[in-house]
Amino acid sequence: MVLTPKEIVAELDRYIVGQDDAKRAVAIAMRNRYRRQQLPVELREEILPKNILMIGPTGVGKTEIARRLARLVHAPFVKIEATKFTEVGYVGRDVDSMIRELADVAMRMVKAERMKDVEEKAEELVEDRLVELLVPGPTTSQQVNPMDFLWGLTQPGGGPQQESVDDHELRKEREQVRRLLRLGELEDRKVDVIVEKSPAPSWDPMSGMGIDDIGANFREMLGDLLPKKTQKRTVTVREARGILLQEEAAKLLDMEAISAEAVALAEESGIVFLDEIDKIAGSEKQAGPDVSREGVQRDILPIIEGSTVMTKIGPVRTDYVLFIAAGAFHVSQPADLIPELQGRFPIRVNLESLRAKDFARILTEPHNSLVKQYMALLGTEGIELDFTTDGVLAMAKIAEEVNRGTENIGARRLHTIMERLLDDVSFEMPAGAKIRIDEAFVHAKLGELAQNRDLSRYIL
Repeated sequence: MVLTPKEIVAELDRYIVGQDDAKRAVAIAMRNRYRRQQLPVELREEILPKNILMIGPTGVGKTEIARRLARLVHAPFVKIEATKFTEVGYVGRDVDSMIRELADVAMRMVKAERMKDVEEKAEELVEDRLVELLVPGPTTSQQVNPMDFLWGLTQPGGGPQQESVDDHELRKEREQVRRLLRLGELEDRKVDVIVEKSPAPSWDPMSGMGIDDIGANFREMLGDLLPKKTQKRTVTVREARGILLQEEAAKLLDMEAISAEAVALAEESGIVFLDEIDKIAGSEKQAGPDVSREGVQRDILPIIEGSTVMTKIGPVRTDYVLFIAAGAFHVSQPADLIPELQGRFPIRVNLESLRAKDFARILTEPHNSLVKQYMALLGTEGIELDFTTDGVLAMAKIAEEVNRGTENIGARRLHTIMERLLDDVSFEMPAGAKIRIDEAFVHAKLGELAQNRDLSRYIL
């Protein structure tokens, strides 16, 4: 599905309040990707994505805009904290890890899509395996010591044979079990399945990852050179169906083709969100940690400019990956970034701080607003919540006041306020009760906390 910029903004409006400039910028960036694909190959290679720098305080929707955008256009998306990177030679993550994560996400997306394509065939194979597990066939031969062949103590194919079972009776019994399986009569029957045992986490020395990336699978590096460890599990038919479905579907997949498709998806549609980029901004004239910050910027620069990173699924070029950087820039300024990095983010948008009217809209308007979430949560206990207009506005005003008087954490303040507001209701769980959340109720629960600066600092 190809969306126009207006349609993309309209979809983002369903989940995010305000911030029209940022929405327009990401919508145009997405449409430009589609436009680029319509061009001749010679010209297409010359057109690079216009990376975006979002400037605004925390909690105003920077990450949510990027995440919702990626979900909307089905693009691989990773969110990276720029502060996790350190200069080469220091302990920490290296900048290539962001592209490796992007490749992993793309691989999972493509594999999930291809699993759907072979699911019908895999279900047929699973049914056959379940029938065989429920009605096992005869054992035709005994295990023979392979060293006996060297000494001539036995002949290949020789050895005592067990008595054969009437094939007709076996087929008849299996067909009966197959019918019961399709009717769902055997879902709770126990069967033994052989599953691959998860290997212990280990460090992959070939990945170039830092300390934070320990846990990569050493078995994946060696491929099939090492035998796979298996274990027998006794599970119900219902559970076995899910286990066997994954196995059979994986056997039907062409992993080389999937890897190639995942690489192309990561290169052409990948989105990397670099959060807290203002934390690595610093002048080279300053001493101390700012020197390392500039080193991180210079390490990130080649990735954004365009380079090739080795990943588990193959080399990934970053030339056409869309990078969206974000930061509050309270202390530093975008101009404090090194000039080369500034030039790689030609589109800059300012996100506005949220006011009481914005908080009121956030509480009620989005598709999965906080008010709807809490009504659904407590509705499972038979509690009916009725949020009035003046009650919502009272919560919004308290959120604005607390943000102004303490640390401004944006819309995240609403989560704290809602929890404090409904704390007694969530604990007492008065089943069947109908609770009206109006202005008086809000002030009774939160008024004193909001007015006391010291209390609000630690509680709200």
